[in-house]
Amino acid sequence: MKKKKPEFARYGWRKKKKLSKSWRRPRGHDSKMREHIAAKGAMVNSGYRKKKEERGLHPSGVREVPVFNVNDLGKAVAAVSVPTPVPVAARIASGVGRRKREQIEEEAAARGIKVLNPKQENR
Repeated sequence: MKKKKPEFARYGWRKKKKLSKSWRRPRGHDSKMREHIAAKGAMVNSGYRKKKEERGLHPSGVREVPVFNVNDLGKAVAAVSVPTPVPVAARIASGVGRRKREQIEEEAAARGIKVLNPKQENR
């Protein structure tokens, strides 16, 4: 997969408290960032985009499928695209309770599906 892209931050967000960090294109006539001075930070452009096959993948390279119940694990297996088989991993929804979460994790282990957010024992 492609290297991680830089974090695109709004110019001057460190100087003014009212400015959020979210990206805004610099439009000022004398703006150094608009003139692509490297020390002023990276600007958004299409060259940072990932390949079509890599978009939407988890950083580990697997396709995430949301799971709400045990039946959704079957959909996770069917979600593998035929032309380019990408491994699938399940992400259990946050609203799923403890009992159903344990059932989903057991079924996923039986089917050989990786769970991205398994239950932590030390809470």
